Amino acid sequence: MQFKDKDEVLKSDVFQLLHRVATEESLDAYVIGGFVRDLILSRPCTDIDVVVVGSGIDFARKLSQKIEGKPQVKVFKTYGTAMLRFRQWELEFVGARKESYSRDSRKPVVESGTLADDQLRRDFTINALAISLKPNDFGAIIDPFNGLEDLKRKCIKTPTDPHTTFDDDPLRMMRAIRFATQLQFDIDPTSLAAIEEMTARIEIVSMERITTELNKIIASPKPSIGFKLLFNTGLLHYFFPEMVSLHGVDEEMGLRHKDNFYHTLEVLDNVSKASENLWLRWAAILHDIAKPLTKRFHPDLGWTFHGHEDRGARMTPKIFKRLKLPLDSKMKYVQKLVALHLRPIALTKEEATDSAIRRLLFDAGDDIDDLMILCKSDITSKNEKKVKKYLKNYDRVKEKLKEVEEKDRVRNWQPPISGELIMNTFEIKPSKEVGVIKNRIKEAILDGEIGNNLEEAFAFMIREGEKIGLKQKSE
Repeated sequence: MQFKDKDEVLKSDVFQLLHRVATEESLDAYVIGGFVRDLILSRPCTDIDVVVVGSGIDFARKLSQKIEGKPQVKVFKTYGTAMLRFRQWELEFVGARKESYSRDSRKPVVESGTLADDQLRRDFTINALAISLKPNDFGAIIDPFNGLEDLKRKCIKTPTDPHTTFDDDPLRMMRAIRFATQLQFDIDPTSLAAIEEMTARIEIVSMERITTELNKIIASPKPSIGFKLLFNTGLLHYFFPEMVSLHGVDEEMGLRHKDNFYHTLEVLDNVSKASENLWLRWAAILHDIAKPLTKRFHPDLGWTFHGHEDRGARMTPKIFKRLKLPLDSKMKYVQKLVALHLRPIALTKEEATDSAIRRLLFDAGDDIDDLMILCKSDITSKNEKKVKKYLKNYDRVKEKLKEVEEKDRVRNWQPPISGELIMNTFEIKPSKEVGVIKNRIKEAILDGEIGNNLEEAFAFMIREGEKIGLKQKSE
């Protein structure tokens, strides 16, 4: 939810209830962190974090009693936190605390503290802002580290020495880049230099936590901002070396290829303008991932990357596994788009036949529209004439896809002849011959030899069976 200004927030039901509990219980309580930051930036936010000098769990339970229906309070004793939902709001409560860290863990030793202690442990100045819920200064913004000024300057800065901040919890290096990407802010030069010096500390962070931040970068409006920061600081080298390998340009006989790292970022940004689908964005990241492994120079042809789409598709499961990404239908979807990403582009370079279009529709299925977004996004040439030609051909292929799909209905198509029908017709058991006939029927329909219907397919099946010595059983 988005508020116009702070006054509107203070008059809202949720803030009035929080203020009432703080007043009646005589508690020092504050809304802190992301909600305050997003309020000032006029960004929508439905998560409210409340820090209490005392017990956050008790505060949450008292608040629940004052809400109609008394919503359930979820308590997480290990972390000393409590959560409840009120209308569209997700409220989390915690007692104010101070933290200390050991070198080999990002799990702090926690003890009770003051608001000042709690703000001091925050990662960035813009996330340390608090709004008082107390009766004597309700609505006052507490800003000990000039977070308001950093919001104006569009700057990500640590509240204390950045070396200490990142040493205590190295994941904050990823978070700095994530916030810089989401908000399109700059990272304070001192903080950025500290990240560059301390990249090796990321090794104590679990891959799951790194990937959570990485996915938030990828889901941002312009993900290339984050990837350039990850590359330039050296963080990317620690967890995504395949992407780092895309960087650089080789030259032979005066011929250079494009830098595939920056090309990939252009494709990713192009996809991000067209779709919010995280996994389509991952397909953009991985579409050329095998180019370094397939790069060859031929005196007559120049630089080639033959088979990089197939090699990239084979690399996808290993990358997903290492990055702790889901090894389910999402991975299969990305793998499919990587494998097919050259097919539409190839069709734009020549007059696409109905057969080629049918095969593309058959292989892509319901993902054809996403594949076409990836294909269009992959047109990044600086040659305007070439881009204009590709886009014109791309539009022609899109029209042809629509035309052939309406006529032949081969998207997610299942051949009209089943293996069971083949076996019953020729009185044979499961065998190689069944697969041969099924495949010939599929190829004949995709090539346009026969129509996509049972009558023509059945007659074709009989003819193909006879060719390999099978006879139709007598009725």
